[in-house]
Amino acid sequence: MKSSSPIFVVVLASLAALAPFAIDTYLPAFSAMESDLGATTLQVQQSLTFYLLPYTLMTLWHGAISDAIGRISTIKWGLGLFVLASIGCAFAPNVETLWFFRALQGIAGGAGNVVARAMVRDLFEGAQAQRVMATVQMLFGIAPAVAPVIGGWLLGIHWQAIFVFLALYAAASLWAAVKFLPETMPEPKRIKLSVHSVLSGYRQIFTDCEFGRIVIAVGANFSGFFIYVLSSHVFLIKHLGLTQYQFGWLFIPTVCGMVFGSYLAKRAAGRYSPQRILRTAYIWMFLIVLLNLLVCYFLPADYIYNIAPVALFNIGMALAMPVLSIAALDRHPRIRGTAASGQAFIQMLLSTVSAGMVAPLVWHHPSGLALAMAVYVLIGWLAIRKTRLWRSKVI
Repeated sequence: MKSSSPIFVVVLASLAALAPFAIDTYLPAFSAMESDLGATTLQVQQSLTFYLLPYTLMTLWHGAISDAIGRISTIKWGLGLFVLASIGCAFAPNVETLWFFRALQGIAGGAGNVVARAMVRDLFEGAQAQRVMATVQMLFGIAPAVAPVIGGWLLGIHWQAIFVFLALYAAASLWAAVKFLPETMPEPKRIKLSVHSVLSGYRQIFTDCEFGRIVIAVGANFSGFFIYVLSSHVFLIKHLGLTQYQFGWLFIPTVCGMVFGSYLAKRAAGRYSPQRILRTAYIWMFLIVLLNLLVCYFLPADYIYNIAPVALFNIGMALAMPVLSIAALDRHPRIRGTAASGQAFIQMLLSTVSAGMVAPLVWHHPSGLALAMAVYVLIGWLAIRKTRLWRSKVI
């Protein structure tokens, strides 16, 4: 099997998509879970934080572990633990137990995403790596659209069925990874796993200012969209008047925007310089952020023109993502797994802060979400404009 075959890309995308499935599939079930678990809206919403915080911390280890024991072995233990934790969530009798098993899901859930990024860069170079990353991202982008729709269907059975589905999805992805993916970290290239070696690796990448600025830009751009995901149960139901079965009104168009942006990134790779692609993406995002603010401040809440700017924003976010991801991984090719972990850590750290602190502060009105998106894009631009990647000659 050729490593560039469609099945290879699909399996990598399925591994990367485990995280959005774990976040988005159960969002429509929040009201039902509040009732069954005797919990408040905030307590159920905090189950996102209990997932995201350990997910974020463990991303610092998944890449280093895969550099030491191999990519496939890391996938095996990560997805195996995720299956067990999902079953625990399904049968949680109270919100505290749900928090515990969501934390276990978070510990394991990042293995597939981190390893998938590292494997793309293990196997491909230059524009080809950018194209493959864009393809994986395009398929990965479908997950946030499909997940809440699946969650709405499964809610017709019971909210527990959602977590059973997550267990089955993780098990199927694990089987496919073992069967179809090559081991891209052979034993001669592996690095001994120790606290000292891990800390040394992170000291190397996090003292690299270029790397740090690039990954902050990745995380900030993604958080500009993700704040809407985290606030979707308030944004859609309370502000836009939709029901828990209509989450697709947000996720389908926004993910279509992400998929289209990934398609543009794939087409642009090798035709235009990374600098030109990146600057085009930021110009687009700033224009859409301005549009979003104008809509929220001067028009009454409506699902069409409040959701459309988020979908359009994702075109620019997805256009920039492959360029930024490949540039970050290229900074440290010898410890690429660790670099992939560092990138995922910063992205998820911003997402965790968004879930636990920012979202509850801004979700009271659509204008608050629009302002949060604008601030995140500004943070990303301020970080990336100081890099050599941004300042290089545009061709």
